[in-house]
Amino acid sequence: MNRYLIVVDMQNDFIDGSLGTKEAQEIVENVVKEAKEFQGTVIFTQDTHEKDYLNTQEGQRLPVSHCIKGTAGWELCPALEEVRDSLNSLVIEKPTFGSVHLAEYLSGIHMTRPIDEIRLVGLCTDICVISNALLLKAFLPEVKISVRKDCCAGVSPESHEAALVSMACCQIEIL
Repeated sequence: MNRYLIVVDMQNDFIDGSLGTKEAQEIVENVVKEAKEFQGTVIFTQDTHEKDYLNTQEGQRLPVSHCIKGTAGWELCPALEEVRDSLNSLVIEKPTFGSVHLAEYLSGIHMTRPIDEIRLVGLCTDICVISNALLLKAFLPEVKISVRKDCCAGVSPESHEAALVSMACCQIEIL
C-alpha cells in the first residue's frame, strides 16, 4: 500500500507558545505515537511567516506574531522533531493555511504510484488541517483522505468539532 501521513503544523507556537492551547498540548502524545507507528510515508508541514507577518492580510486579521521562520516558536515541538529526524521526513514550509505545494507534490507521486490513503493529523483542525484536507480532496478526489480526530485540536473544542463535521460532509473520513 502507498500511504501518507501529513503531520500539520505541530509547532511550538501552536502548542504552548503564542497561540497554544490546552487541547493542542493534550494531543502531542497521540500525534507522536501515530507518526512513529504509521505504516507509510510521513510528511510534516510548518506554518511559516516572515518578520513582516503583522503587515500581511492574515496578520491584520490575527494580530499575534507566530511561526516566524527561524524562531523557537516556528520549530516543530521537540518530540515530533525527534520523530521527523529519525524518519528523515520531508518538511514542507507553507505561508498559507493550505499548501498547494503539498497537493501538487502528492498529485505528482499519485500519477506514477497511486496513493491508497492520505491521513492528516495536527493543528489547527478548523484552519490548517481542514484547508489541507480539502485541497488534497480537490487534487486527488479518488484517494481516501482521512483525519484522526484524537490527533487534532482546533482553536476551540467547538470549532474542532465543527471542522470535523464539515470535512465529513466533503467525504473525508473521520477516524
